[in-house]
Amino acid sequence: MNLPKTKFTTVDQYIAAFSKDIQMVLKKIRQTIRESAPQATEIISYNMPAYKQNKVLVYFAGNKNHLGFYPTPEAIFEFAQELKPYKTSKGAVQFDFDKPIPYSLIKRIVKFKVQRDKLNDPK
Repeated sequence: MNLPKTKFTTVDQYIAAFSKDIQMVLKKIRQTIRESAPQATEIISYNMPAYKQNKVLVYFAGNKNHLGFYPTPEAIFEFAQELKPYKTSKGAVQFDFDKPIPYSLIKRIVKFKVQRDKLNDPK
């Protein structure tokens, strides 16, 4: 999917730029992240949705054939075994739209990130 060269300012605006079927997945990932990190602030960073407490916890992005989920390298390493069925890189994972999205795994990854964020809280 080629998104218009729009500078998004809200997550609603970002999600609305996609087809209805992809919007459903993006809305569900958004809900999953918000439930898992209720104190996080929703922002647009690198022109995609991001969730921040002391620092950014995770990002996500819609693509033509997959959902990009960006929980940073620490989480990719921590959940390496469970992420084996998916394409991963140093700080990202791709969940293909033609397969079930593992929302329960995403929830656990976000909760892990919240805990790590609290450990690194400068307060």
